[in-house]
Amino acid sequence: MKTVSLKIDDSIFGETEKILARIKKPRNRYINEAIEHYNKVQRKQILEEKLKKESEVVKNDSMSVLKDFEGIDYGD
Repeated sequence: MKTVSLKIDDSIFGETEKILARIKKPRNRYINEAIEHYNKVQRKQILEEKLKKESEVVKNDSMSVLKDFEGIDYGD
């Protein structure tokens, strides 16, 4: 396990301490869970951005292929 020193805004620290007293959870565990949750949110956003970019590329390619097919005379 790594040791990290961090500075927390007074208001956030105060609110956190009130919550910790109520839920009776160690501060270290609470912060670890918060970071883990935030990492999941960030990974989801990164994946979403990647999928949007890839979808746009596929969309452009699909439109190009569709135009090619529209130009084919099937000899009805």
